[in-house]
Amino acid sequence: MPPPAREPVARCETVWAMADPLVIQCAITGSIDPDPDRRPNLPSTPEAIVASALEAWRAGAAVVHLHARRADGTPTQDREAYRELVDALRDAGCEAIVNLSCGSAGGRALRDERLGPLELAPEMASFDCGSINFREQLFEGDLPFLRRMAEKFGEFGVRPEVECFDTGHVGLALQLRDEGLLPDPMVMQFVLGVPGSGVPATVEMVEHLRRMVPAGWPWSVCAIGRAQLPLNAYCILAGGHVRTGLEDNLWFRRGEPATNGALVQRVVRIAAELDRPVATPGEARQILGLTRAG
Repeated sequence: MPPPAREPVARCETVWAMADPLVIQCAITGSIDPDPDRRPNLPSTPEAIVASALEAWRAGAAVVHLHARRADGTPTQDREAYRELVDALRDAGCEAIVNLSCGSAGGRALRDERLGPLELAPEMASFDCGSINFREQLFEGDLPFLRRMAEKFGEFGVRPEVECFDTGHVGLALQLRDEGLLPDPMVMQFVLGVPGSGVPATVEMVEHLRRMVPAGWPWSVCAIGRAQLPLNAYCILAGGHVRTGLEDNLWFRRGEPATNGALVQRVVRIAAELDRPVATPGEARQILGLTRAG
């Protein structure tokens, strides 16, 4: 007598059938200092960032996440440096959603200095929802600053991508929502495996964080280093969305440096094998609750 069908397979099929098309976001460069000897494949000039973002969009990324750099590769939160990137992508006909960083440019910008890119009124920007040990630095996000940041997002009509590095960050995001400072639903991104944070990049942690937010909110995972690929695959299966890119992981496989285009193409192939359609930029705008063109 054959064994009965296993229920978990049926549940996975239900998830696939109900999931939105997959929004692929590519994080192009990040804010780590340039090092051509150790990281020759990391885009570290404005021209290289634009070229790599266009490559990622053409490969299938509906969202490109940008950090700005000066001509010598130094990370910066200067508004005009971001304007250069945004204008160049627009002039090249890029249709992807542009998601600008409100990070610290590797510790060079503190608190309100981080918010200059919002003045360009991009469609999206990152909202880092709390303080955390980030490598050897303290990345600050006290509650008064988070409130000011949320008000700035509202002032310029920017959709926040709420980056949560730990469970307490999810609680802060929900508190800011209850205070009327962040929109409902929120776009959630769980950032896992950051060196120094102590928060592991595991399926168990993803599921723990997911249970803290309402069903139906769009969510994705940013996983660092070798955890990027397996958690990309898990997000596709679990109905989430995917972030890939050289900001988080410089390697395609052991010993083989990656490009942003190659990392996006791999996610597109995996999604096709798992029968999960990939969202166009227009579909991604609907899924993420964007109401205007960038």
